[in-house]
Amino acid sequence: MQRAAARVLRGARVPFVRERSATARLPPRGLLYERHGEPPGVVQLKDLEVAELGDSDVRVQMLAAPINPADINMIQGTYAILSPLPAVGGNEGVGEVLEVGRHVAALKPGDWVIPAGAGLGTWRTQGVFPEETLLKVPSDIPVLCAATLSVNPCTAYRMLADFETLAPGDSVIQNAANSGVGQAVIQIAKASGIKTINVVRDRPDLPKLVERLMALGADHVITEEMLRKPEMKDIFKSIPKPRLALNCVGGKSTTEMLRHLQPKGTMVTYGGMAKQPVMVPVSAFIFRDVRLRGFWMTQWRKDHAQDQESLTSMMDALCQLVRRGQLTAPACTEVPLQDYKAALEATMKPFTSSKQILLLV
Repeated sequence: MQRAAARVLRGARVPFVRERSATARLPPRGLLYERHGEPPGVVQLKDLEVAELGDSDVRVQMLAAPINPADINMIQGTYAILSPLPAVGGNEGVGEVLEVGRHVAALKPGDWVIPAGAGLGTWRTQGVFPEETLLKVPSDIPVLCAATLSVNPCTAYRMLADFETLAPGDSVIQNAANSGVGQAVIQIAKASGIKTINVVRDRPDLPKLVERLMALGADHVITEEMLRKPEMKDIFKSIPKPRLALNCVGGKSTTEMLRHLQPKGTMVTYGGMAKQPVMVPVSAFIFRDVRLRGFWMTQWRKDHAQDQESLTSMMDALCQLVRRGQLTAPACTEVPLQDYKAALEATMKPFTSSKQILLLV
């Protein structure tokens, strides 16, 4: 991938109108995999069949779609849910409605839509989807915010809302703070007056990362090594110990993070980047009565499939934060579809701090 082809964006609106009409005339293309394996080796850019529009279907021109860790795991065949093969990759993104079937009432041409659940196959230029698999989102928010709205911000929102009753002045501690979820946690917590202690791995560009997270609203950014040092006590002179810990890593650093949780506090695990188990001292259960929980956004959507009000209120709240400038897209690198291999490889590298966004028009 030529460097000129990729631009790092920070939630700016991207003008797609210029090429959309030309793209609509081309045969649909998508990133297809016919077997499981390492994504750069098994994913191919291919022409896709033009599907017929059914009465309850919606034809969508995809605008942009990110590459998330879960997408990589699905292609590798290691994720909890797998799409039937052959499959188009991608679980998240935003598209514009081109045409609707005669029984479709809630959507019209020109509307923006995102996936209502996992497995839609968003890494394609165009697709025909059943109406119930799509959610309408406002078209007045930045396209990169819309493209990255349905996974990470929703995960952050639910974990902050569903496990502890947090009030302004309370604190939360999280690892993988530079991840997409981590960045959303910082911003949503900041908007609610909740303090954040953010743990990251040490790295060569650490000062730059700390500066970026502080600019998002982080109160403290520390390394995993600092979790074990006496200097942690200084942090708790100005803010209370956290009632909620968010874990996306596992292993020893998670055990250390748990030590700073308040008695009767809750640690929620939503990822396992270290591929190591969560180890908890017996004393944490007996003497501090900590609670360990898990969270998976896909399961939440399944559990609330008949609870449209909860979903609508969450999406409305997130879109309001976006409009007020309190929730931005994570740092993104915009990549033309034909450079997908470089984007897949970049996503799989350690210390990735920029989300790869495939441009689909």
